[in-house]
Amino acid sequence: MLFFPRNKESKEFNSFFKNILGYIPRRTELYHVAFTHRSSSSSHKGHRINNERLEYLGDAILSAVVADFLYKKYPFQGEGFLTELRSKIVSRASLNKLAVKIGLVEFIEYQRDSTGGFKSIGGDAFEALVGAMYLEKGYKFTRRVIIDKILCTYLDVDSMATTDWNFKSKLIDWGQKNHKKVTFEVVRTIAQAHASRRQYESLVSIDGVPQKSAVEFSIKAAEQLAAEKTFKSLVEQGVISPATTSA
Repeated sequence: MLFFPRNKESKEFNSFFKNILGYIPRRTELYHVAFTHRSSSSSHKGHRINNERLEYLGDAILSAVVADFLYKKYPFQGEGFLTELRSKIVSRASLNKLAVKIGLVEFIEYQRDSTGGFKSIGGDAFEALVGAMYLEKGYKFTRRVIIDKILCTYLDVDSMATTDWNFKSKLIDWGQKNHKKVTFEVVRTIAQAHASRRQYESLVSIDGVPQKSAVEFSIKAAEQLAAEKTFKSLVEQGVISPATTSA
């Protein structure tokens, strides 16, 4: 049996699941592990117990469910549209906001005096929650909960579909029109507990001058987020016209 910290009283814990996800878990140890950040890891037979393995699993399940959902929701849209919209939904920024909206962050166990590794704590825990749900309930149940209780309740997918996302292309286009050289560079790779899970920090430079950077679980996503930060910063500085932000 694994030992884990209890995040909240059982009544609050069960209320969260019943009100938000529509069920009460039986294998509670899985979910407490899902809510345990690596900074609060416990130890069992020489192994560190935290949510990184469940996060790895949940990431794959969530991506598959969202891809299936979008494929059926938008039957006449092409691969590019579907891929971009899925990236918006499962991006760390989106999942972090979702974790706050549904109250998940209130259950995360972490060392508040630790430094670093907290920017994606909510999104990471949500993916770990999906992983725990999948292990207890299976794929069909997990798919139904993600679609009915999350995608159709807490996310405005149609609105996200019309929101401009490709700031990388917009930034490069602006650079070409204004004779500015826009480059992207991976300046840091952050190892995770699972060998296949890494984070990448991408830095935007304009004419060799560093701008904004961002960290994500893929180089493409990190570049997009860094481009968005840089683009919006340049708009605030008056370097780029606000009119350029429209699609």
